[in-house]
Amino acid sequence: MEGRLEDAIRTIPDFPKPGIQFKDINPLFADPVAYKEAIDRISQLYEPSTYDRIGAFDARGFLFGAAMSYATGKPLFLLRKRGKLPYETVVQEYSLEYGTAALEAQADAVRHGERVLLVDDVLATGGTMRAGCDLVERLGGTITGCATLIELDGLGGRERLSGYETKSILHYE
Repeated sequence: MEGRLEDAIRTIPDFPKPGIQFKDINPLFADPVAYKEAIDRISQLYEPSTYDRIGAFDARGFLFGAAMSYATGKPLFLLRKRGKLPYETVVQEYSLEYGTAALEAQADAVRHGERVLLVDDVLATGGTMRAGCDLVERLGGTITGCATLIELDGLGGRERLSGYETKSILHYE
C-alpha cells in the first residue's frame, strides 16, 4: 500500500498562477484505498490519548477531520470562513499575502482546558493554521498539535507555527 497515497496526489503546473505547482487531492478522494491510507496515516501522527477534540478547517480539512473523529471517537468542531456558522461565534482575523481573512468557530466549540488537535489538508505559509491555534487558545483550549496531509516546505508554514508541534504525511518543495 505504500506509495498509493503519493500516487493519488496530482500536480497541476501553473495553477492558480504561473510558477505554482498545485497539489490536487481530488484524485485521492476518488480512490477509496488511498483515502483510507491517508486517514489511517494522519490519524497515527498523534496518539488519541494526547487530545480531547479535533478541529478541522474549512473546507478540505473537514474531509480529514470528520473521518479522524469517526476513527478515534473524538469530538469534532469546525473552523470556518467568516459568516458560515450559526450561533454565537468567535472570530480570528489573520494576514494573507494580499489582505486579510478571518476564521470563526462557535463560542462553545472548545471547553476551557481541552487539548485540541488541528487538522487540515495542506500546510503552506501557515497563516490559516496559526489563526486556528490563536482561536482555540482564545476559547480556552490548548493546542496538542497541528496535523496535515501535505506540507509545502520552504513557504514558512512550519516557522510560523514555532512553538506548536506540527506533523505532516507528505512533503513537497
